[in-house]
Amino acid sequence: MSANTQTEPSVFVIKDCALAHIATGRRAQTLRELRDALRDAHPGCLYHHFWGSLLEPQFASREYHNDFASWCYDSLHDHPAAEVLSAIDPAKNANLEDLRQELLDAIESRLDETDVMLFARSDQQFHFVRTVIVVFDTYRRLNEPIQLVAALPQMAPSSVFYHFIDARRREPIGMDDFHHWLTGFGREYQELCDQLAQMDPYFESLHVLRDHLSKLFADFFGMTMGTEDGNAS
Repeated sequence: MSANTQTEPSVFVIKDCALAHIATGRRAQTLRELRDALRDAHPGCLYHHFWGSLLEPQFASREYHNDFASWCYDSLHDHPAAEVLSAIDPAKNANLEDLRQELLDAIESRLDETDVMLFARSDQQFHFVRTVIVVFDTYRRLNEPIQLVAALPQMAPSSVFYHFIDARRREPIGMDDFHHWLTGFGREYQELCDQLAQMDPYFESLHVLRDHLSKLFADFFGMTMGTEDGNAS
């Protein structure tokens, strides 16, 4: 099933997702080769190497926030490049092409800084992988925004990814599904919409992001997180 936006404006359809990985056969052994490959890499590669790791099991906090930065640190041993690339926030880019350009500019700047050409070992080359999102219906439906107070803490991290992260890249709406749903109720939830729009989902784990969203909705409605019946405690 392909990704889509909420189709029933009065009902919130809770969905779940997984990322299917597709090998491209493209690889890089130096920073220059990485730059050259990035120029025409499939946009799904950018999506995977920036966002895909959020859906993978995390046993510790990520030191570097995308696969390009991690590779520069672990395989090229180019620590300045790793720091620069790790600081790139994909959530600040309007689309994947803007993200591509920011990434290319950062690599170009690093290449201009040094004449030393670092090589990764042959078994540590960067392999470009692209992602296709597969979406599932959980068969859970919400009729009123206050129900999110109870529903959010119970959502799988992958549901949070689908509704709050993946939704932002979907045209033509380009906003998270919670925000989009709330706008259908007029200006009643404008303050909550503004707070959602200001949240940056990139530098936190999905579990932490879910906690932040749960607290945001609970605070707005003056309730305790996880309240089942929609009544304030």
